[in-house]
Amino acid sequence: MEVQDTRVQTDRVLTIPNMLSMARLVGVPLFLWLILRPEFGGPKSDGWALLVLAFSGVSDYLDGKLARRWNQVSSLGRLLDPAADRLYILSTLVGLTWREILPLWLTAILLARELVLLVMVGILRRHGYPPPQVNFLGKAATFNLMYAFPLLLLSDGTGWISSLAAIFGWAFAGWGTTLYWWAGVLYVVQVRRLVRADAVAD
Repeated sequence: MEVQDTRVQTDRVLTIPNMLSMARLVGVPLFLWLILRPEFGGPKSDGWALLVLAFSGVSDYLDGKLARRWNQVSSLGRLLDPAADRLYILSTLVGLTWREILPLWLTAILLARELVLLVMVGILRRHGYPPPQVNFLGKAATFNLMYAFPLLLLSDGTGWISSLAAIFGWAFAGWGTTLYWWAGVLYVVQVRRLVRADAVAD
């Protein structure tokens, strides 16, 4: 009976962790609209954009923690959480690069990692494996980038606060980019081992 209840609970869609992830996904186009408003003649809304990013960071922490604590880990949650992470990173890269806050070379480095991971997912599917689960290193990289982006957005101004935000923002961006690629390399190694194991089994 306990096993059955656990199975039903983990298969639920409308859980608080899943709702947090869904709210994060809804926030992606909202953030992009807020950060790009000045580029299309609208008022600057960086403060609101920062609030959306802050909500994303908090909900990213809470959805996984609550899912484990309340035994609400679900297949949908395992898809929504990394999807929301990647969409936030992509939308932030687009917005900050468009605003010329981020240099194009850094955006290219981060997008190249996403392309590599996309290829790995395709290889896994061809061999009948699901996408790789987010590991601690990948989560740490995301956290660093989620700290870096709002700080870099805050640095787009004048005064000592903007100068301080630039220092810490670029520090987090450097660590986040390094960890992001490190996690990507580990995914490639993992995929290579699985493919080799399949080849030996055949």
